[in-house]
Amino acid sequence: MKVLVIGGDGYCGWATALYLSNRGYEVGILDSLVRRHWDNELGVQTLTPIAPIQQRIQRWKDLTGKSIDLFVGDITNYDFLQKALQQFEPNAIVHFGEQRSAPFSMIDREHAVLTQVNNVVGTLNLLYAMKADFPDCHLVKLGTMGEYGTPNIDIEEGYITIEHNGRKDTLPYPKQPGSMYHLSKVHDSHNIHFACRIWGLRATDLNQGVVYGVLTEETGMDELLINRLDYDGVFGTALNRFCIQAAIGHPLTVYGKGGQTRGFLDIRDTVRCIEIAIANPAESGEFRVFNQFTEQFSVGDLALMVKKAGNAMGLNVEINNLDNPRIEKEEHYFNAKNTKLLDLGLHPHYLSDSLLDSLLNFAIKYQNRVDKYQILPKVTWHRNNKG
Repeated sequence: MKVLVIGGDGYCGWATALYLSNRGYEVGILDSLVRRHWDNELGVQTLTPIAPIQQRIQRWKDLTGKSIDLFVGDITNYDFLQKALQQFEPNAIVHFGEQRSAPFSMIDREHAVLTQVNNVVGTLNLLYAMKADFPDCHLVKLGTMGEYGTPNIDIEEGYITIEHNGRKDTLPYPKQPGSMYHLSKVHDSHNIHFACRIWGLRATDLNQGVVYGVLTEETGMDELLINRLDYDGVFGTALNRFCIQAAIGHPLTVYGKGGQTRGFLDIRDTVRCIEIAIANPAESGEFRVFNQFTEQFSVGDLALMVKKAGNAMGLNVEINNLDNPRIEKEEHYFNAKNTKLLDLGLHPHYLSDSLLDSLLNFAIKYQNRVDKYQILPKVTWHRNNKG
């Protein structure tokens, strides 16, 4: 099967491309490489040294004998996208090619517009290209649990059955996104749902939780295959950031009260979930939604776990509760369903002491690459933000 991974140079995309290639899929990567440009714009580099994409792909071929096709370009350019699809002829498309940071999208007006245009227009172009040339291709799209927000009822997987005035219907679950980035993902979901209903396309929306970890079987094979590990206040996610902060002796940056609860999963489960979705495609005209996470934690819980693991390794780990730069509930109900991927065969890697030790050791190994000025949040959701 031929699988095109859009955004295959990024954190989830690179791990996924190698994983699928290793399992016998014919893989192509399509990427504009803009994520590297944003690092330069922000003046920060990933903790791990990342080789150029061409060098990474060549090293993979040298080690495994497996080739990965590369298409460098922007999916907001429809002509480029259409030609790349026609050249590769995918059976499935895995779409990671979006600006994925909530803080980045909230820097100012320009970054909000950039995020929405990149994400919404890119996905719309992809839907039209599929409609024109590959109507039977299966779109596996990375959504986010952040589309749902934090409602005071259980979060279902994409749809909810409602009874109103004596009538009953199953409708898309209400969305309450918390940033311009999450809002762009909601727009994507509506556009993909529309394309499936009207044009008969087939798509699986993977509403993913917060991903942690750096090593998969493939990315651990060689230093040139190493994955990103972001620790800064814009692109770094909670657990990865906390482990790097602990490694360099910086207090853990818990925003507000720390009761913000989210779904989390290991990067090794991300790649497996993608494979499960590809191997079990949606039907023609079907817009499926899977909630892609394995456990729920509050930010405060994670900080305490990292503190305990760090102390056991001889690190002096402190926790600081900062003024929350975001507009969000810091204590709330959160109970999300996540049975569909488990039913299809996902065997999760749960967050363990050994995983935390691995992440901490990884952070210690590369701690000389940490720019301490990038750790504290610099972007605020409040109205007096410069945007």
